[in-house]
Amino acid sequence: MIGIILRFKTAVALVLLGLLTLLAGIGQKTFWAPPETVTATAPSGATAAPLTVFDEKLRTLHDGTVTINVKGEGSFMLAAGRPDDVDAWVGATAHNTVSGVTEDGKALQLTHADGEATAPSPAGSDLWVSTENASGELKYNWTPPADGDWALLLATDGTKPAPSSITMTFPNDTSTPWAIPLMVIGGLLILAGAVLLVLKPKSGTRPGTGGVGSGSGSSGSGSSGSSATGAPAADAKGTAPRGAEAGTAPKNASEQSVAAPATAAQRLRRSGAVVAVLTATAVAGSGVAAQATQAPAPSPGTSSAAAEQAPASPVVVDAQFRRILEQVASAVDAGDAAKDTSKLEPRVAGPELEVRTQNYKIRSQVGSYEPRMPVRATKLLTTVVTEQRSWPRTVMAVTQGEGNVVPQLLTLTQASPRDNYKLVLTTPLQPGTTFPGIARGGTETLAPADKSGLLYSGEEALGALGDRLNSAESAFKDKVAEGESSPYIADTLAYQADVVNSGVNGVFSFTHKMVPESVVVFRTADGGALALGRLDFAFDGTPKAAGDKLTIGDDAAALAGGKETSTGMVLNFAESVAVYIPPAGSQDPMKLVAATRGLVGASFK
Repeated sequence: MIGIILRFKTAVALVLLGLLTLLAGIGQKTFWAPPETVTATAPSGATAAPLTVFDEKLRTLHDGTVTINVKGEGSFMLAAGRPDDVDAWVGATAHNTVSGVTEDGKALQLTHADGEATAPSPAGSDLWVSTENASGELKYNWTPPADGDWALLLATDGTKPAPSSITMTFPNDTSTPWAIPLMVIGGLLILAGAVLLVLKPKSGTRPGTGGVGSGSGSSGSGSSGSSATGAPAADAKGTAPRGAEAGTAPKNASEQSVAAPATAAQRLRRSGAVVAVLTATAVAGSGVAAQATQAPAPSPGTSSAAAEQAPASPVVVDAQFRRILEQVASAVDAGDAAKDTSKLEPRVAGPELEVRTQNYKIRSQVGSYEPRMPVRATKLLTTVVTEQRSWPRTVMAVTQGEGNVVPQLLTLTQASPRDNYKLVLTTPLQPGTTFPGIARGGTETLAPADKSGLLYSGEEALGALGDRLNSAESAFKDKVAEGESSPYIADTLAYQADVVNSGVNGVFSFTHKMVPESVVVFRTADGGALALGRLDFAFDGTPKAAGDKLTIGDDAAALAGGKETSTGMVLNFAESVAVYIPPAGSQDPMKLVAATRGLVGASFK
């Protein structure tokens, strides 16, 4: 009777513990489940500033997409750019930085940096890979436009304070590693309790203990010297049976049958206590785990200083480059159509601005003068992007569109973070010439005087080309080659020789000088380099004798203010060139890849 009660109590305890454990597991997936998102709000009363920066580490604070909500008066913008680009654009301007999240995950951490009270409008900057414009309110899903780190810049027009009502919603870790184990354990405990209630132990005693029918003898006569209970009978006086002394008599059968179940019950009580402790611990631990998933990760400022720095990134991504090219091509089209230099200035500079400005002037007086080759962005053949993140930055594109007989090399330079890229050189690829292979994902830019791993530095290469163009007997005539179908060098030397031979009334000289500040050098895939830049081509003429006169063409006359001179003249051309430089140890000559020239000046002495 006692065994049944203990078995029943133990079974009920197991079932209750199983239900509790199962409930804990189910709770992990339902009412104890952590929230799917965590929202943090910028503190009110922060110091106003025209710019607000979102630290790049906020995007990866949790796995998944971060959503930013901004409310403000009037129009504002949110721009995405590389962290160093954002910092460079902000510069010395006063700004706030959203740098992290508080420990409870409810507030954003803002830091303020004093500085200049205003900045130019960041709208339209080439540094931004994407821009979101809004009025009143903006909801922005912060996704990376490309590999690497990305920061955000929030601003109005650079003069008014940036919106200060900011919330960021982060994906939360909703994993519940204890849920399934708890449900499994709970089910097993319930099953164990049910089994204990249903099954009953078999009756009987252990062998050798003197059970029913086990007399002192086992003879065939069936006589027995024991009572029905198997215990020897006592005499009428109540004395102890023979063969056993009082106090040393063995336990009767009923005492033995109770002792065994009592031992099992003790073991079950101990195991039940252990299960209860483990279950309570698991339930308590699961609650802590559910709450822990809601706590935000440490703010970016607490990250290890020993973390590896991200590898160098290209200064522009493809979509960004295409947008820049489209704007450059649009500006050039507008300027060419109107012959108006002012339409070029936002996107054209350097030699190209000078050449087109003079081209417009000549064409306004000489209708037959050939216009400069148009700039197209519709057919982008390849791009060359530097990984050098300091300024000035230079990139290049090879395009061929309507009006481009051959592919054209477009060289663009960004002078500073707040300047946009401007077209500085347009150089047609020489017919029959193959453009050297350059990694599109970003390549090294070399200093003009750096010849690391090269036969010549960029300055030396363009200087050698200039010397080669000066004279047919140049020391570099075998060191600078050109394709048979693209004889720019040969044609230039032939033109100069013809002028000298036919100019009986004058003395003529020609020089082609490299302009050091124009030289740009990109490393090629084979370890060589492509050097681009400008040569100043000067054509000098002086009458041989008193009374002799020199006559210049209509194009030069439009710039010189006349066609004849008795004192002498100077014509100036800007030559845009590109030369391939073999790697060090190569026996190959340098090769002219692209070249053109444009008249930029004419004057009388």
